[in-house]
Amino acid sequence: MATDYTPPVEDYAFLYGEAFGLDIVARATGGELTADDAVDVIAGAGEFAASVLAPLQSVGDREGARLENGQVHLPDGFAEAYAAFVEAGWVTAEAPASAGGDGLPGSIRAGLGEIWNGSNAAFALCWLLTAGQIHALDAAASDEIRETYLSKLVSGEWTGTMNLTEPGAGTDLGAIRTVATPRGDGSWSIKGQKIFITWGDHDVADNIVHLVLARTPDAPAGAKGLSLFVAPKFLVNEDGSLGDRNGVETVAIEHKLGIHGSPTCVLSYEDATGYLVGEVGGGLAGMFVMMNSARIGMGFQATGIADRALQQAAAYAADRHQGRVLDREGDAPIAEHPDVRRLLLSMRSEVFAMRALGVYVADLFDRAEASGEASGEADLERMAEFFVPILKGWATEDAVALTSEAIQVHGGMGFIEETGAAQHYRDARIMPIYEGTTAIQSNDLIGRKVIRDQGATAEALFAQIDETVAALRAAVGHDGDAAAVAGRTADRLERAVASARRATADLIGFAASPRDAHAVSVPFLMLLGVLAGAWMHGLAVVAVAAHATPGDKDAERLTSADFYGAHHLPRVHALAETVASGETA
Repeated sequence: MATDYTPPVEDYAFLYGEAFGLDIVARATGGELTADDAVDVIAGAGEFAASVLAPLQSVGDREGARLENGQVHLPDGFAEAYAAFVEAGWVTAEAPASAGGDGLPGSIRAGLGEIWNGSNAAFALCWLLTAGQIHALDAAASDEIRETYLSKLVSGEWTGTMNLTEPGAGTDLGAIRTVATPRGDGSWSIKGQKIFITWGDHDVADNIVHLVLARTPDAPAGAKGLSLFVAPKFLVNEDGSLGDRNGVETVAIEHKLGIHGSPTCVLSYEDATGYLVGEVGGGLAGMFVMMNSARIGMGFQATGIADRALQQAAAYAADRHQGRVLDREGDAPIAEHPDVRRLLLSMRSEVFAMRALGVYVADLFDRAEASGEASGEADLERMAEFFVPILKGWATEDAVALTSEAIQVHGGMGFIEETGAAQHYRDARIMPIYEGTTAIQSNDLIGRKVIRDQGATAEALFAQIDETVAALRAAVGHDGDAAAVAGRTADRLERAVASARRATADLIGFAASPRDAHAVSVPFLMLLGVLAGAWMHGLAVVAVAAHATPGDKDAERLTSADFYGAHHLPRVHALAETVASGETA
C-alpha cells in the first residue's frame, strides 16, 4: 500500500528564506508577504493535501474515470475533494489579482504545485489546466468573457481545459482542421474533433470552459490561420445561469498507462457555440500563454511525483529487512545496504534540485513582473523564459528515471501493483510527452533562446554560477564539514561550467548545419538542467556554510549536495561530448 504523504515544508522554508541569500517572498511582494507567511501557506496546503487529496491517489488509480451515457464520472471522493479544495480557497488564492484572485507570488505557487501533485497528480491536473486558462483569458479576453467565464474559473465554480490536439494535428498545430464559422450575432459555430483533452469532461464542477484552437473561414494555411475560442459545456444564459448543453459531445475517454483518475477525453464539436478570444488569427499567441503556464506546471508536477516516489521508497527501505548488511551489526534494514543508500541519496539530491530550480524560475517571473518598467526587467524576463524548457524537459525526464529507481528500491515488490510503487512510474511517464515533448522543449531552447542571441543568455547564466563558485571558495575558510563540501562543490561546478561553455559554443557553431544542432538539442537541454540542479545545491551549501551553529537539516543538505556533485554533475561532461558530435551518420 502507498505510504502517507509528508509535505516538504522545511525545504520550502529554507528556499524562501535562505537558499538564495535573502527572503525572496518579501522581495517579490514588496514586503506584503514574507518567507514566514509563505511557509504558513505551504504548511496549510500540506495539511489539506495529506488529509484530503493523498488518500484518493490510489483510489483514483484503481477506479479511474468512466464514461456512461455521454457523461464522465470520476472516482469516489473526487467530487467531495474538489468541493473542499474550492471551499478552502486554494483556487482563488493562486489566481492572479488582475483576474480577481488573491495573486499569490509564483514562488509560493511553485510549492503549492508540488504539493498538489505529490499528494494526487491526477486530481492536480484539473487545477493545472484551469490555472493556465485563467492566465490566457486574463491576458486576452474581452470584458464580457471575463465577466461570464473568467470570474467563474477564478472562484473555482467552473473548470477549464486546453483543446489543441486533433487526430491529424499533434505537434504540428498548423494542421488543425477544426473550423469556427461566424453566425453574425457575435457567436461562432465550431465543428471538429479534439483528442487528448485533459479533464475534458467530469462531474465535479457545474460547468467546463473549453479553450479551443480553430480555423476560421478563408483563414491562411498553417498556424497563422488559427483563432482562439471559449466553448462551454453548458451554455450560459444572460442572467448567468446555466442553459442547454452545448454541442460538445464526449465521444470516448482514453485508457492510459497512468494518471487514471484524470479523464483524458475525445471531444466532438458539432455546431457548438463558441466566442472569440482576442483577435482573429491570434489564436496561437493566446494559447501560448496557457501552454507556457502548463509547461512550468509540469516542472512542479515532476517534483511532486518524484518526491512521493522517494517518500514511499525511503519508508519501505527503512522497514524492509533482507540479507546481511555489509559492515552493519544485527538485523539492519535494506536502507543500510550501500547500493540502496546510493539510490535513496540519488533520489533525494535530484528532488531537491528540481524543487529549488522550480522556486528559482518562479521567482524570476515574480521579479520580472514586479520590476515593471525598471531597468533589468528584460533581462529577468529573458532568463525566466530561458529556463521554462529546461525546467519542463529536464525535470520530467529525470522524474521518470527517479520513479524507476523507487521501484528498484522495492525490489520485486516494486513490480507488484499492490505496493503502489508502480503507480508513480506510470503517472510520471506521460510528463516528458504532454505539453510539448522534450524535443519540442529543446528545439525551443536552442532555436529561440541560444542560437538566436548567440549564447548571450546562456552566458549570463554561467556568469551567475561563476559567482556562486566564488562564494563557495570563500566558504572554504570556515571550519567543519561545510567547508570541505564547499571546496569540492566549487571545483566540480567550475569544471562543469567550462564544459557547458564549450558545448554552447559547439551548438552555436552548428548554426549553418541545423540538423546537427537539432540532433543534439535534447542532450544540450539535459546538460543545462543537470548543471542548474548542481547550481541550486551550490547555493544551498553557501547558505549552510553561513550558519553560526549547524541547523537540524544542515548535514543532510551537505550530503545531498556532495552526492549530486559526485554522481549527477559528471553527466555534464559526457553530454558536452555528445553535443560536440552533432548528428552522426
